[in-house]
Amino acid sequence: MILPNLILVLSMCGVFALLVVIQVIVKAKKPVQRAAGGVIMGLCALAAVNLTGFFTGVSLPLSPLTIGISGAAGIPGVTMLLLLNLIIK
Repeated sequence: MILPNLILVLSMCGVFALLVVIQVIVKAKKPVQRAAGGVIMGLCALAAVNLTGFFTGVSLPLSPLTIGISGAAGIPGVTMLLLLNLIIK
């Protein structure tokens, strides 16, 4: 049971490290803060979509895939998920 959790944590750390490396490549002044800010903004956007889903009728299911895309891609990732949700339904 510990092994799947370890794989999940290592995967999340790897994605975050990749986001930091991307920020270093584009020469951001504070790459770790920028990467963390992007992750937090994406997760907040996913939460906002789901919290307003009662009023708008649009919501995204919470799964490891949607949470991962929201965290890694940020607000554009949430927008992509919304568009895919509208196209597929």
